[in-house]
Amino acid sequence: MKTKMITPEERDRAFVSARKPEVNERQRLNVRYHVEDYDVADRPRRFLEAFAAILKHSNYRLALDHYIRLSAKCSRCAVTCQVFQATGDLKDIPCYRSELLLSIYRRHFTMGGMLRGRLAGTGHLTDEKIEEMAESFWNCTACRRCALECPSGIDHGLLTHLGRYILSEIGIAPRALVVSTREQLEGDSGNTSAIPVPALIDTLEFLSDDMQEEKGVAIKFPLDVEGADYVFFPAVSDFLMEAETLMGIAAVFTATGDSWTTGTGYFDGINYGLFYSDRILERVVKKIDAETRRLKGKNVLIGECGHASRSAKYFLPVYCGGKDAYPVINIMEYTHRVWKEGRLKLDPTIVTQKVAYHDPCNIARQRWIIDKPRELLKDFCPNYVEMTPSGEDNICCGGGGGTVSIDEIRPYRTTVGGKLKADQIRKSGCEILVAPCANCKKQLRELVEDQKIDCAVVGLHDLIYKAIIFDESLKVPARPDDHNGEEE
Repeated sequence: MKTKMITPEERDRAFVSARKPEVNERQRLNVRYHVEDYDVADRPRRFLEAFAAILKHSNYRLALDHYIRLSAKCSRCAVTCQVFQATGDLKDIPCYRSELLLSIYRRHFTMGGMLRGRLAGTGHLTDEKIEEMAESFWNCTACRRCALECPSGIDHGLLTHLGRYILSEIGIAPRALVVSTREQLEGDSGNTSAIPVPALIDTLEFLSDDMQEEKGVAIKFPLDVEGADYVFFPAVSDFLMEAETLMGIAAVFTATGDSWTTGTGYFDGINYGLFYSDRILERVVKKIDAETRRLKGKNVLIGECGHASRSAKYFLPVYCGGKDAYPVINIMEYTHRVWKEGRLKLDPTIVTQKVAYHDPCNIARQRWIIDKPRELLKDFCPNYVEMTPSGEDNICCGGGGGTVSIDEIRPYRTTVGGKLKADQIRKSGCEILVAPCANCKKQLRELVEDQKIDCAVVGLHDLIYKAIIFDESLKVPARPDDHNGEEE
C-alpha cells in the first residue's frame, strides 16, 4: 500500500491550525526602534552597505561562507526553542530566522547569487524583508540553546546577533538599548543607569552603616584603591536595585580579607553591545580595561551578572591585549574558591525554604559556571531542589538578548518568551529562586508576578549575606546610635 506524501505546504497548514487559540491571537512583539533621520525608502541600500562594511572589517564572512553550504532548514532546532514552543509560529523557528540573513548574503555577497539575481531580476532586498528581520531578530532571546541541537553546527544565536548588528548600523535598534549605551559612552555619568559618583558614594556608605548595625562587623566598599587584587565591576543597576547582592559580596571580602576595590572612574559591568552591536561591545570593554589599568589592579572581577561576565571574559582578550589581557573572574568563582579553602563559613540553619538555582544562559551555555553555585547552595540550604533541564541545557529566563530592557514588551516576555521557564519554576515548587544575573532577576521577578507564582527571586550573595559566619575577631563594639536613641 502506497503512503501518501504530504507536501511542505500541507504540513505547514496542519501545524499552524494545531496551535493554541490563545497563542494565535497574541499580539506580536512591538519594539520601539531608534531610527536615524534618513529616507526609509533607502533602507535596503543602507542595509547592504552596512553589511558589506561589517564583512570587510570582521571575520563574519568565514562563518557565513560555511553556513550557506549547509542545510539551515531542517527545523531540528524547533524542539529546543522556547519561543517557538510557546507560539507555534513557524517564523519563530531559529533556522527560519537565520535563513532571512543567509538568503541576503547568498544573493548579494556571493558570485553565484549575484549572477543569478541579475539574470533573473529577482531576489533583491526589500524594505518588507528588513521589517521582517527586525521583528524576527528581536523575538529571539539569544539564549543559543538551538545551537546544541543543530545537526549542522550552525550557531543561530551568532546569526541573530549579526542581523541585529547590521540593523543597528542603519539606526534600527530598540530605543531602550540605544539610550542606555549613549549615556554609558557619551553621557555625564558614564554608566547605563546614569548614577553620578556622589550618589554611588552615598549609597555605599549607607549600605556599610546598615551592615555594621545588622552584623556587628565593619563591612566596607573600598573605592579607588590602587594595586588591589580585584577591580570590581557589577551590573551598575545593582547599586539601585540589588543592595542585598552587593552586601553579600562585601561581606565575603570582609570575611576573607582579600583586597578589592571599585573605581569611581568607571563602575558599570553592563555591556549591551553584546546584544546588538560589536562597535558598542568593543568601546565598553575598553572602558573596563582602562579603569583597571588606572587603578593598577591585577584582575577584573565581575558581579553576578551573566552577560557582563561573558562580555568581559571573552572580549577583553579580543580587544585589549590578547593573552596579556587582564584575567576576568566572576564573583561566584571567587566565593566558591574561598569557601573551598575554608575561608568562608556559612550557617546551614538560616535559609530553610525550598531553594532552586537558575542558570543564566551567558555563563552556563558554554559550561563556564554551572556546578560552583550549586555546591555553595547545597552547603547551607538544606532544602535545595534542582530544576530540569539545567546547566548547559538550561531554559532561558525569557528576557535574554537584551529584551528584558525593553519594558514595552513585558507581556510578550512573561507570557511567550518566559512561558517554559514559568512552567519549570512552578513544577519545582521552590520558594526561593536564585538567579545570579541582573537581567535574569528583573525578568524572573516580572515573570513570577505576571504568572502568579509564589516565589522570591534573589541573587546567590543575597542568601550568603544571610548565612555568613564572621570570625569573632572582626566584630566591632556597637555604636551609640545603634540603640535607636535608647539610654543604656
